Amino acid sequence: DSHGSPNHRCIHPSGSYEQLEDRMNRLIQEIYVKNLEKKDAELALLQSQIDPHFLYNTLDSIVWMAEDGANQKVVEMTADLSDFFRTVLSEGRDFITINEEKRHIESYLKIQKIRYEEILDYRIIIDERIGQKQILKMILQPVVENALYHGIKNKRGGGMITIRGYEDKSGLVFEVEDNGRGMDTGTLKRLREKVSGSDAAQEVSEKGGFGMSNVAQRIRMYYGGDAAITIESEEYVGTCVKIYIGHGCPGGRME
Repeated sequence: DSHGSPNHRCIHPSGSYEQLEDRMNRLIQEIYVKNLEKKDAELALLQSQIDPHFLYNTLDSIVWMAEDGANQKVVEMTADLSDFFRTVLSEGRDFITINEEKRHIESYLKIQKIRYEEILDYRIIIDERIGQKQILKMILQPVVENALYHGIKNKRGGGMITIRGYEDKSGLVFEVEDNGRGMDTGTLKRLREKVSGSDAAQEVSEKGGFGMSNVAQRIRMYYGGDAAITIESEEYVGTCVKIYIGHGCPGGRME
């Protein structure tokens, strides 16, 4: 009686085990590759942050302030430089508090203000209620740097960079807005393509394009579909970059 035989009710497991093993191996490989990509993106960012020109210019400023007898300014700028690189390294952490990220951009802008005093003004408006939330480190400074070098520096008479941070129903939102040079529609289109991961934006300069696309790449890796970056710009009016990272994800998320 075939219905009563236990042998006919059992499915030989070897095929299922082999499929499961293949699936597990593929999953392990995907996780391994994604972790390598995350570390490559972070290493590229660290290399861009430890910019010899930025370091040389800062040290030159410290030297001429010392020669001028401006001892208090030397102390302040040296402390700012130390704070800047402390956040860059962050003891190997991928995530820091929003307050730490705020101090990072403050240190950067205070240093740049010494060099670009006549053309650079800035304000940082971050809701203190979100200060202790954890976010992926260094998602603001590359965007602020882009605003300075491609917006304010290229505008006759200089201008203002405004950084905002707040939480709405969609999660955490950061804005970097400048009233600088702005972009024509072609440049804006290419930068949006670069930020989206497209290869069609090779004409965007490496300095500006790299920082923005690196931020976009890293938030996609760590936050997945909860993250987005948008760019609005008008030539001779200014640029506004918005970064959306959902409700935050301390410790990162494995995709």
